[in-house]
Amino acid sequence: MKKFFKGKNILITGHTGFKGSWLSEILTNWKANVSGFSLKPPAEPNLFSLLQLNNKMNSNIGDIRNLNEIKEIFTEIKPEIVIHMAAQPLVRESYKNPHYTYETNVMGTVNICECIRTIDSVKSFLNVTTDKIYENKEKQEGYKENEKLGGFDPYSNSKSCSELITHSYNNSFFKELNIATSTARAGNVIGGGDFAKDRIIPDCVKSALSQEDIIIRNPYSIRPYQHVLEPLNVYLTIIKKQYEDINYSGYYNVGPDDEDCISTGDLATLFCEKWGNNLKWINKSETNAPHEANFLKLDSSKIKKVFNWKAKWNINTAIEKTVEWVKSYQNNDDLVLCTDKQIDEFFHS
Repeated sequence: MKKFFKGKNILITGHTGFKGSWLSEILTNWKANVSGFSLKPPAEPNLFSLLQLNNKMNSNIGDIRNLNEIKEIFTEIKPEIVIHMAAQPLVRESYKNPHYTYETNVMGTVNICECIRTIDSVKSFLNVTTDKIYENKEKQEGYKENEKLGGFDPYSNSKSCSELITHSYNNSFFKELNIATSTARAGNVIGGGDFAKDRIIPDCVKSALSQEDIIIRNPYSIRPYQHVLEPLNVYLTIIKKQYEDINYSGYYNVGPDDEDCISTGDLATLFCEKWGNNLKWINKSETNAPHEANFLKLDSSKIKKVFNWKAKWNINTAIEKTVEWVKSYQNNDDLVLCTDKQIDEFFHS
């Protein structure tokens, strides 16, 4: 895989985010020609700056809602591969700012698809969405790719729209233009360097570093958790395979095995055990909180069958690697070295 990406012109939208920063580090290490288009890093501190990625890639700061801005970047770099991850990614934030959420997640996808349609360079396109796109009936079985899309809250619904937009452009334009196109529906990701608000592991990290109890607002909600390198590995596999053979184009769930779909409380307990120092969490459930799903699980049998894929790091290892990274951050160690070490361990395991 490393050999395939060497020298490829790649555009990542959302490259300054948590997932985008890990992906950018992988691809720059593999000697790809990486460009990014995104807003400024969403938090301080942030992984993008800590990894010094501004010095390793062609980083462009802009707004995905602005078609002219993104079109200039496409025209300049002529990417062969596009990985679309720019989004307003938070459920609770989408209740506060639904208009911005829809503008970013819906029209942002339209703008990317328009650039791919009108600028003749892209061979492989992946739109990264979310496990929350499905009409969630809180069922025990995992959702399969052919099940009904929906999304209760503005975030989830806007990402369902992003899926439908991609499918429409693919059917209307991309197939005829021989542009391999897929969407990837990922579960919740964890790992070192996530400093975002309203996410469980960043909340755990913040509390651990300040030596305070972790506050959990919904300890019984069950989600598919996996280390960030797991879906990134799948994304890169999809991109490579469909670049080489357009018949691999499609839509894929990217989630962990059943045993790694655990409750928020169990995840926090595991983090506390790995961290030590008598760290603990307390339940402070909110009253009148905005609706969030209590149970959500993906069926990832399709990617297992199509790509012979299986997860490398279970939830125990994922938390262990997260704590390892955060303790390096706490000790002012070389975070580029720590991150690259984990990347090498993962891809060689």
